[in-house]
Amino acid sequence: MRALHAGLALSALVTLWQAAVWLFDPPSYLIPSPMAVAAALAQRPGLFVEHGLVTLGEILAGFLSGTVFGIATAFGLAALPRVGQLVWPMVLILQALPVFVLAPILVLWLGFGMASKVAMTTIIIFFPVASAFADGLRRTDRAILDAVSLTAATHWQALVSIRAPLALPGLVSGLRVAAPLAPLGAVIGEWVGASAGLGFVMVQANARMQTDSVFAAMAMLAVLTILLRIAVDRLTAGLTPWVAETDPTAFPSLRRRTQR
Repeated sequence: MRALHAGLALSALVTLWQAAVWLFDPPSYLIPSPMAVAAALAQRPGLFVEHGLVTLGEILAGFLSGTVFGIATAFGLAALPRVGQLVWPMVLILQALPVFVLAPILVLWLGFGMASKVAMTTIIIFFPVASAFADGLRRTDRAILDAVSLTAATHWQALVSIRAPLALPGLVSGLRVAAPLAPLGAVIGEWVGASAGLGFVMVQANARMQTDSVFAAMAMLAVLTILLRIAVDRLTAGLTPWVAETDPTAFPSLRRRTQR
């Protein structure tokens, strides 16, 4: 995702939002206008920045730990395939548990502080990263594995030197899917019980019918999501040079259409 495209998409969304407000004129306590949301942000910028930094810290810590656990799990199950056949169904069963049920349990176990929100984000990030990387490890070209089997390489050497590098495109896809989910995990945890964070601001503002402040917090969360996705794209851009991404506008049919 390019910052320019994200900015254009955000501008288009705000324009549509403002047009809908002008057209349907809903009560401000239902849907405030973008100008009202901007005014709410401008009235208390310190409040939103302070709580936004709390949520950002939870997002980054949860994203990092979820990525590490996801990669380690996928790699460990590929290194020990017999154990993986037993453990992987357990992972899928745990994935089926609704996160909204887990959130209050995590608060009960870890308290109202940052730990329960980081744990919530870690759980949400773990599954797409582990699934994508494990899928990449399972999809190594059979011809390559047959060629490796003719050498003296061990199972571990083949996994580290051949299968893991070839699975990196799958890992990158998993990270890109997981990035927009990280803020969701942090905010769910904050909604259940917190003393700081954008989710806490939303709960407090919603109880006071301050819809413009709720939307202001959501706008900040959307910006954090876009920035995290752009950061993931930038950090993973050079990991898989042998499978460079294709620019969709480079397709001949699209290029001809844009030249008309």
